Order: sequence, then C-alpha cells, then structure tokens
Amino acid sequence: MSGAEGGADLLLLVASIVGLGVFSQLLSARFRVPSVLFLIVSGVAIGPEGLGVLTINSFGESGLSTIVGLSVAIIVFEGAFHLKIDKIKEAPSAVLRLTTIGAAIAFFGTAAAVHFFLGAHWDIALLIGALLIATGPTVITPILKVVPVRDRVAATLETEGIVNDVTAAILAVVLFKAMAVGEETLTTELYLQLFAERLGTGLLVGVVVAAVVWSVLQYVDLSPDNAPQNARLLTLAGAIVAFGTADYVFSEAGVAAAATAGLILGNAGLPYEEDIEAFKGDITLIVLSFVFITLAALLEFDQLFVLGLGGVAVVVAVMFVLRPLLVFLTTRGDRFTFRETLFMSFVGPRGIIPASVATLFAIRLQTGVAEGGAPPTNPAGADLLVGTVFLVILVSVVLEGGLARQIAEKLDVIPMRVLIIGGGRVGRSLAERLEARGENVVLIEEDLTVLKELRNDGFTARQGDGTDVEVLRESGAENAKTVVAATGDDDANLLVAQLAKSNFDVENVIARANQPSNASAFEDLGVQTISAAESTAWAIDNQIERPALSNWMSELGRSGDVQEIEITEEALVGKQIVDLGSELPNGVLIALVSRNGTSEVPTPDVELERGDHITLIGRSEAVREAIEQCGTPV
Repeated sequence: MSGAEGGADLLLLVASIVGLGVFSQLLSARFRVPSVLFLIVSGVAIGPEGLGVLTINSFGESGLSTIVGLSVAIIVFEGAFHLKIDKIKEAPSAVLRLTTIGAAIAFFGTAAAVHFFLGAHWDIALLIGALLIATGPTVITPILKVVPVRDRVAATLETEGIVNDVTAAILAVVLFKAMAVGEETLTTELYLQLFAERLGTGLLVGVVVAAVVWSVLQYVDLSPDNAPQNARLLTLAGAIVAFGTADYVFSEAGVAAAATAGLILGNAGLPYEEDIEAFKGDITLIVLSFVFITLAALLEFDQLFVLGLGGVAVVVAVMFVLRPLLVFLTTRGDRFTFRETLFMSFVGPRGIIPASVATLFAIRLQTGVAEGGAPPTNPAGADLLVGTVFLVILVSVVLEGGLARQIAEKLDVIPMRVLIIGGGRVGRSLAERLEARGENVVLIEEDLTVLKELRNDGFTARQGDGTDVEVLRESGAENAKTVVAATGDDDANLLVAQLAKSNFDVENVIARANQPSNASAFEDLGVQTISAAESTAWAIDNQIERPALSNWMSELGRSGDVQEIEITEEALVGKQIVDLGSELPNGVLIALVSRNGTSEVPTPDVELERGDHITLIGRSEAVREAIEQCGTPV
C-alpha cells in the first residue's frame, strides 16, 4: 500500500471514530445513559473482536501513546477546570478521606485480590491495584450529567475522580519504574523519591503554566475582535504545554501538571471564562470519544476469558466489597444519608487513566522497553495486566455507569432542588428541615461570615447576591423546583421572586414578607407569600390557645413529616380511604383529600380518583414508604 493510500485509510479511520463518538454522545443524551457505555460498545464493534477495522498497529506504537497522552491531558485539565473550590468545600472531610484512606484501601485491597485470586506476582498485582484506584472524571462526569444527585454527593465523586486520577497515574508509573530497578535495590525511600519527583514536578509545572496563562489573559491585549477565541486557544495550549513539559521531565508527571493548571485557572476568575468552558467542553467530548473508542478497540476477549473465575472474583471484590467498604469508612460523620452513601458505593466505575496506562505498560512489558531501564520481557504479565484492568473497566462501566440512573431512582437519591436565598436564621432553619427530608438544598448568602458558618455546619452554600441572575443560574435555578426568598429585605425578596418566575420559570416560588403591608405586592406576582409577623403571631396564638397542637407541630418538624401526593397508581383509583389506610405503613394517617380545588378531612367511605391530592402525616420514614406506594409527591 502506498503512503498516500495509507494516509487516506488513516484519515477515514479517524473520521469514523469521531463520527461514532458524536453518535454515542447523541445516544447518551437521548436515552439518559452515560456516554462511556456507548463508546466502549462502539470501540469493541470496530476492533479486532468486531469488524477488525482498528487494531493496535493502526496508529503505530508511539503514535498511540502520544495520542492517548495528549488526550488524557485535555480530559484531566477540563475536569479540574470545572472543579471549583466552593464545590470542594461542600464535602471537605469526605473528599480528604476518600482520596487518602479510601485510595489506600482500594490499592492494597485490589492488589491482594489479584494476587490471591489470579495467582499474580506481587509486582504485577500492585501495579494493577495502583491503576484501579482511579475512578476519574471521564466516567463520573457523564454519569452525573444524567443523574442529578445532591450537590455534595456530586462534589465528592467529582473531586475523588480528579485527585485519584493523578494518584493512580503517578503511583502506577512509580511501581512500573521500580520493577526496572531490581528487587535488591528497592527501598521505601526509592518509592517515595520516585513519587515525589513526579508529583512535585507536576505541581510546579502546573503552577507556572497557570500563572503564565493567567498573566497573559489579564494583562495582554488579545485584540478586542478575537479576544474570546484567543483566550480559548491560549487556555487549551496551556493544558497541552503543562502536560508535555512535565511529562518530558518525568513520565506521567504530566497528569499532575494538567490537573494543577486546570484547578488553578478554573478558580482564577479568567476573562471569557464561559467561552473557555464551552470550547473545552466540546473539545473534551471529541477527545474522550476518540480515546475510549480507540482503547476499547484494542481489547481482545481472549485476555478476559483466560482470567476465568479468578477474574470474576477480582471484579466482585473491587466493586462489591472494597468500594462499599472504603466509602462507608471514609464518609462516616458527614451529612450524607445512608441511601447517598449506598449510591456512592455503587458508583465507582474505572475510566480512561487505567485503560490508557495499562495499554502503555502492556506494550512495554511485551517489548521489554521502559524508561531508564528494561524489565524482563513479560508477555504473560502484560496479558494479565490488560485483561484484569479492562475486565474491571467493562463490568463497572456497564453496571455502574449504564444503570446509574436506575440505581439512583431505586435508592431515591435524585432529590428536588430547592434554592433558599438568605442564609440567616429563617433560611438556615428551613434548610435543616428540608435536608432532613432528603431534599437537595442550596443556600445563597452574600455575607462571608455567615457563608463560612453554613459551610462549616455541612450545608451546601454559594456566595453571591441572590438578586443577580448569573448567581441564580450558577446555583441551579434552571433545574430548581422551588425557590424561597428568605432574606430580611423585602425589596430583595420581591426581585428574587420576579427573577425566579420570569427568567427561570420555577414551578414553586415562596417569599418571606417582613412587612405585612408588602404581602400584596408579592401576591400580585402570583408568589406564595409568608408574612413573618403573621406567622409569628399565629405560632404564639397556638402556644397560648392550643399548646398540645403547637407542641405536636414542633415534634413533627423534628421526627415526622407531612407530604402531599397525587394519586397516579391505577391500582389505587376507586379505593376507599378505609381500604388504603389499612395498607399504609404503621403510623401514617390520611389527613386531607383535595379534589377540584377543595380540600376536606375524608370520611372512611370516600373513593379516590385519579389526580386526587392526599395529605399524609406520620413518621418521616413511614411517610416516605407511603409515598412510594401511593403516587407522586406534589
């Protein structure tokens, strides 16, 4: 075949991969399933196990390594760029423990499983254990796009993915390089030196590149006509330069450099930041698609089948023993519900870093080529490495990625988003009650002292002016079901209510009226209004005239719940209250039935109709069970 023909074939192959990648993204959006599932299927389809269009020789040995390396740089940089410091603060202790204690459990536990179940030598077992620490933004981010869990759950998983990608890449390279040194010279000091060299180089290069990019964007005239475009290109170049420079000094230091530069620039308040984010997002989607399809295409099923039951045992240990163990151990004491902790236990798919680095190591093990030395040629070790890593990736992506939304819905961890503007006594007290019921509450507070107190107490709180459209948008107003304006300033509350209604079409807007005379202005907007003075007077009156009722309501707020639901289950239509009541969990009462705009305390013989709203009262857990039986929360 001539060079021209070879170039044309390669061009057609690249075009096909990109086309499959974009199509996979479209399928992901259509079926609300993480894109990595479709990407892997596409890769296998065109690889040696499918059509055989793409093989390990398609790009050449060095070409594949270079493509994967640069792609990983862009992916890691983009993930870190989106990781805001404010978001990390939402679950700081959990993130710290997950990326230290949790990573250690995953590392040693996986290595032990590989050693005992597959009979691998400890050097290969430890290498596999290091690679499978990584979850990574390449698999976590697509999942969180279709599974809108509580903000602190998302922040914890995203931060864990970014940090563990860096940890896994550097640790794996250290172990692989140590294999070339020889067992007689291996010491703890050598391991620490190799790790520190790469991490330190990555951090230093990342900081320097970020400083240069920031300085240019801030102080250099980028030409008014092309400034946004130049800002996008400069930032993208920064990611690649940071990776390439650090990787040139020490192999795999580039991952740490890209992550460091991305984290700094993403939190530096760059000009044209929205343009940069949109551009990088598109580039990353293409790069992610290309790399996942390419690496999946290199997979040979024989490498999986040869593992036998031992491979199955390793997968079970990694996914269903080690992951739940490390999540439950490291998230204890944080404001995660049991269901959220269970969700994080079942969502830890492995991604691009283990796949790409394992492929690179396998090539070196087969050829005996390694930086700074030559470990013995080890084809068996290479097959075991690639087979085990890809088996865990495939099973975890298919089960945990493909079924993530179903798992979340089954565990009921996709909560209604509630925005509360104002983190004072009223906003804070409301947030406590809503979070106790499992809602996804985001507080917006301008005062930095109050903001710090809220975060220290475990609330999800964003700094900013709640009357600013961009602050509301960044806090999730577009996806909010309820917005509560709870500041002490009626003018601010009125403006928040207007913005929520007109700009974001929020279904339920509630405002606090500090002055009773202002209540009519809110009501004219169609906003549900709570008069602070009247509410206080009503509460005092209840305490004087109806103390038992007042005490009961207070206790209900602590351990009970009141929920209104719509009858949607066909099996309930036509049932009488007396029949339904006997089927509800113990302690749940039907207090009201609302139909055609009127509400009444039902008699036992009232028959339910589709669309009726019923109000349930009882213990919190019992009310949740009743909601699952009866219909849809209103």
